Amino acid sequence: MIVRDWQLLLPIGVIGALSWSIWLIRKVLSGRYRPVVNGFRTTTSVVVPSFREDPDVLERCLDTWLAQSPTEVIVVLDVEDTEAFARLTARRNPQLRVISFPHQGKRSALGVGIRAASGEVLVLADSDTLWRPGLLSAVQMPFADPAVGAVGTRQNVYRPRSSTWRRVADWIIDLRYLDYVPATARAGAVVCVSGRTAAYRRSAVLPVLEHLEHEFFLGRRCVAGDDGRLTWLVLASGYRTVHQDSARALSMFPNTFRAFCKQRVRWARNSYRCYLTAAWQGWLWQVPLVSQVTVLQILFTPVTMFAAVYYVVAAGLSDRGWHALALSLTWVLVGRAIRSVSHLRRRPADLVILPLVAVVIAFIALPIKTYALFTMNRQGWLTRRTDLTGGEAQDEASLGPAFAPGTATA
Repeated sequence: MIVRDWQLLLPIGVIGALSWSIWLIRKVLSGRYRPVVNGFRTTTSVVVPSFREDPDVLERCLDTWLAQSPTEVIVVLDVEDTEAFARLTARRNPQLRVISFPHQGKRSALGVGIRAASGEVLVLADSDTLWRPGLLSAVQMPFADPAVGAVGTRQNVYRPRSSTWRRVADWIIDLRYLDYVPATARAGAVVCVSGRTAAYRRSAVLPVLEHLEHEFFLGRRCVAGDDGRLTWLVLASGYRTVHQDSARALSMFPNTFRAFCKQRVRWARNSYRCYLTAAWQGWLWQVPLVSQVTVLQILFTPVTMFAAVYYVVAAGLSDRGWHALALSLTWVLVGRAIRSVSHLRRRPADLVILPLVAVVIAFIALPIKTYALFTMNRQGWLTRRTDLTGGEAQDEASLGPAFAPGTATA
């Protein structure tokens, strides 16, 4: 037997106690968060890099951006995206500017769009992300404080019920925006302002734009991870990065397990490169403690998850065998339910997929993040290719049968 003495499990208990303590502190801090409400408005430039996006997805999202009357919308298409170019230019909307540009990664297209923008606030949006009513007004409000350089939005999955994997993704992303982003926002140091829709003070971005476009990690040019990189460039410039819960966006997510995993590998690689750079450059040690702890917990997730898996396996191999295994698995499920109470309060019907979510989170945290750690300098988008329309498993057809206008999407 591997475990004959309770002392052998003591280190795992310590790790568990530390993990739960950090979660509880962040949960309490997030509960005290409130969105900014004021009448501040200014000029806004919506900048959208678009590479092989499904034109139906792009136009659906574009309608939601234009409906909120920004000063301008700048869509930077790849030169090969001829159908999207024809559709968008045919609109002849004075607010809309379409630029055809040979993409060399998302960062190159962002650079082109940002330099063409004139608004005081830049709203960077993904080509497959739509806005809920009121987003543009809400996301401007925190900029009334001149110390604010970036504002993040509350995000969810578009039509999560169209796929089991979208439903799981919505659960995971919900917890991010309910239980820990607000905690770092209260401290003025959100560690990654998600690029699906993020607002920046233009005067904070222009001085660091070249560092966004031309980032190298261990000698290789970085392709993905633009949002984390820009967040830390703005933080390092002395600005605050905050969250605005009342600004809400919905994004397309993969509807297959294969694409779901690819997306998570890319995100994990981006996180490792971004946060290790922030630590090496000294930026991490200049932000508030809650943000430092959040980053360190992300970096050490494989270690803490290994401890949890070891606990389950050790329980099964102990003298008590199946009884101990059943007890440990029950605690895993109960613990996941407790940590997911924010999401389950919003979507109580999702309780039926709790076992799947527990397995998926363990799978993401251990093998996927471990693999990403050892391959972090492999560059690439993984879910978008020149021969593919839309992201992998993320085109309009992947949503299934058409739905009636007004149907709930989040």
